[in-house]
Amino acid sequence: MGIFDTHAHYLKRDFGGDLDEILSRLPQNNVERVLTIACGLDEYEETKDILRRYDYICGAFGVHPEFADTLPVGWEKTLESALKTEKAVALGEIGLDYHYGAETKNVQREVFEKQLILAKKLDLPVIIHSRDACEDTMKLLREYKPRGVMHCFSYSAEIAKEVVKIGMYVGFTGVLTFKNAKKAAEACAVTPIERLLLETDCPYMAPEPHRGERCDSSMIAFTAAKMGEIKGVSADEMIEIANKNGRRLFFGEI
Repeated sequence: MGIFDTHAHYLKRDFGGDLDEILSRLPQNNVERVLTIACGLDEYEETKDILRRYDYICGAFGVHPEFADTLPVGWEKTLESALKTEKAVALGEIGLDYHYGAETKNVQREVFEKQLILAKKLDLPVIIHSRDACEDTMKLLREYKPRGVMHCFSYSAEIAKEVVKIGMYVGFTGVLTFKNAKKAAEACAVTPIERLLLETDCPYMAPEPHRGERCDSSMIAFTAAKMGEIKGVSADEMIEIANKNGRRLFFGEI
């Protein structure tokens, strides 16, 4: 069983002219499945095209908190329509980000809550982005108790435990391999292995020894090695376990 990258961003603006070359060769590098994320309305059509052209790629559509204060009238209908696309398996990436957007807190919370409600309506898992917004994020997750994953987890081990208690999964990117990622390692250690997901967040977050380079889904092998070390299994075993976890969450496979 190969790699399931449960969080990637494959867009021409980030990968340029070699995007199709990269996507064509990933299956040759032990990448079995990729979930590519459309974070803003202007990314939806390009993402739909990728889903049509690559059998192994599935998609998620949502409104990232970065775009919460620039949404046009009727955005909810555009999102709901995109989520009915064939091979759309999740609503995301959604959430709260107060790192750069503290002045838009109120509209971020409003847009986030509307999307949590929509996910319930459509019975879809959610992909959560949360940065410097732990308290407000957890308040809404406790209220709505969605199926889904806390992506690129960056909070404490105690919060990881609570995320799992709510019924969600915890995703880790290449950041887990960084020498200063003590908090991420602690959170990974306390998360049950059946609730862990492997992600790239590519083209960002490349793991060591490729930190700072443009990332792609094949690099998950390095994150899997670190995650396996923390959990006491081999890299190959971790890839297989995380693949099964992703299939359980996004496809309902047992």
